Amino acid sequence: MALLKSMGKNPWGERLKKIQKSENYRNGIFQNLSITEMMKERGDLFRTMWKFLNKPKSVIPPFPLPSVKTDLKNLPDGRPVLVWFGHSSYLLKINGKHILVDPVFSGYASPFKLKSAKNFDGSNEYSVEDMPPIDILLITHDHYDHCDYKTILLLQNKTKHIITSLGVGSHLEYWGVNKNKVTELDWYESVEKVEGIQLQAVPARHFSGRGFTRSKTLWSSFILKSKDYSIYLGADSGYDTHFKNIGEKYGPFDLAILESGQYNEAWKSIHMMPEETVVASLDLKAKVLLPVHWGKFSLSLHPWDEPIKRVTKRAKELNVKISTPRIGEPILIGEKYPADQWWE
Repeated sequence: MALLKSMGKNPWGERLKKIQKSENYRNGIFQNLSITEMMKERGDLFRTMWKFLNKPKSVIPPFPLPSVKTDLKNLPDGRPVLVWFGHSSYLLKINGKHILVDPVFSGYASPFKLKSAKNFDGSNEYSVEDMPPIDILLITHDHYDHCDYKTILLLQNKTKHIITSLGVGSHLEYWGVNKNKVTELDWYESVEKVEGIQLQAVPARHFSGRGFTRSKTLWSSFILKSKDYSIYLGADSGYDTHFKNIGEKYGPFDLAILESGQYNEAWKSIHMMPEETVVASLDLKAKVLLPVHWGKFSLSLHPWDEPIKRVTKRAKELNVKISTPRIGEPILIGEKYPADQWWE
């Protein structure tokens, strides 16, 4: 029963009526700004499936990943602090408030305990118990590696507000989360649930879905703005013109957090290649790039450390400042950006 529950529920009722009024919803599903091919032609699909069934050993680290144990309940005040937990999960403390993004602490990027979806050794050193009271839980979209059923259930009683993309609240409400805590945003809508911290949903080039349905809920990146800082909270996205448009309209950003892993030529329209991640940070006019979506799960076919190697190489070529913290190692935005090549 819990397994079926974890797959969530598509929008219904008043939520669905609101969705149907969105400019981004057409023909019964949400749409990207550009025509987006999820997967290349059928032949590539079958070849890719065969490769997934025969993954090389290099997709898994040959050693437990190093981490830093930080007291998250006593992070310093002053400059914003960010602590990355691997993949796309991180905690941000700004203006004394805690914002937790796409937490996955269950150990799996799947409702099934599949070996292929299990976290790397050493990458699950943090749990819900380590978290401080959460002012905002931000969920970018409903994929299992970003919207984790078990983690959300454990977090709901220590979370004041949940902000997410339009439609994702259908899953949360189905799981028993208090709907009064949940705010859903369409692209370009914004909200200030915590005084002095504005969050705005902006386009990403991706898709959504749990189980067998696709694109019934929206996927978004978010812009966080406070009095002194502007941060781009990137979600899963293929490369496209939206990065440049966002940079021109809302940039510059003190930090851009962008996906850099789980890519493949067969689905590059929905997941950037590492070199595109660096270009996207330039498009956004970001002062510093934090590459994420790697370092915890193997959801593609590339070696586990290939994303960060390719990103750092291209960043050096284009003179882009990059931060590569260990799991749990704090970033002090505007002051301290860990950049050790700890994966070597």
